[in-house]
Amino acid sequence: MQTSLDTAAGALSLPQPYLLFLGDTTESGFAKTAYGLRDWAPEKCVGEYALPAAKVSTGLKVLTPAEAAAKGARSLLIGVANSGGIIPASWIPALAEALEAGLDIVSGMHVRLSDVPGLAELAERLGRQLIDVRDPPRNLLIGNGRKRSGKRLLTVGTDCALGKKYTALAISRAFADRGVDVDFRASGQTGIMIAGGGIPMDAVISDFEAGAAEMLSPDADPAHWDIVEGQGSLLHPAYAAVSLGLLHGSQPDVIVVCHQPGREQMLGTPGYAVPSIEEAIDLNLRLGARTNAAIRCGGVSFNTSHLGEEEAIALMASESERLGLPVADPIRGGEAFARLVDNCLA
Repeated sequence: MQTSLDTAAGALSLPQPYLLFLGDTTESGFAKTAYGLRDWAPEKCVGEYALPAAKVSTGLKVLTPAEAAAKGARSLLIGVANSGGIIPASWIPALAEALEAGLDIVSGMHVRLSDVPGLAELAERLGRQLIDVRDPPRNLLIGNGRKRSGKRLLTVGTDCALGKKYTALAISRAFADRGVDVDFRASGQTGIMIAGGGIPMDAVISDFEAGAAEMLSPDADPAHWDIVEGQGSLLHPAYAAVSLGLLHGSQPDVIVVCHQPGREQMLGTPGYAVPSIEEAIDLNLRLGARTNAAIRCGGVSFNTSHLGEEEAIALMASESERLGLPVADPIRGGEAFARLVDNCLA
């Protein structure tokens, strides 16, 4: 059974709270979906469930599907993002156990749950949902470029996988802490699981990319902000198409450029150097002006997780002076991040 769509928000409606499933994962990097939910939506997680061979943990309470259901869980969420997005045969008994315990299953894997042998038939018999998050709405329209009411901020990047989701979530939280009316708009599978809804932009047919972004961030009160999770990079040789459709369709008033200092090669494409921050700012502003002439850059978000605190603070301060913009690591927070938030709201 497929889940219903909230067409007003262009979003999947996910059954919460979740029991996080870690499978038989042994590498922490493959459990990033579970960690993202633990870090950003702990109130939506009742515990974790893993197979005996697993070597990773979120630190949440270990529960069986039946125990989780008794505590109010509504779905088993696959918290793994393994190579190829596969669902191995070793997981199937655990997924079946979750259905039999009364839980729906939520997945962001490339392999569709309905293609797992025997799972669709069991879900149908039990009246449970198999929810593939990487399944865009069926009623998408092409973009029309109409200026919508409300305000929007989009996180963009010099490359992939360097903090656009975490930056958008941190800015959303900071806006809310200041009393701003704000929504986080998720455009990737982990963000959708955290937010409880959204549109997986990397699964949208290219003709409908801008229209999907328009649907993701609809008309709103003039004082309302949508913080839109960015995808890819306009300068990435493989993923620029998704980034451009999201930029045109979201019509941001403000962009925040995300960057990882020290990264030299673009992810997955040897021989392509990571572009400069200035090039990323310039290109996003020039192309974004097509649907919002008033677009501006609010600042730069650095992923400094690989640096010591003193080195990171010094680097961000020098780059801020050089660029003439606030530069901050939203996870480190502090005064630098407060200045970035101030400039986005200015």
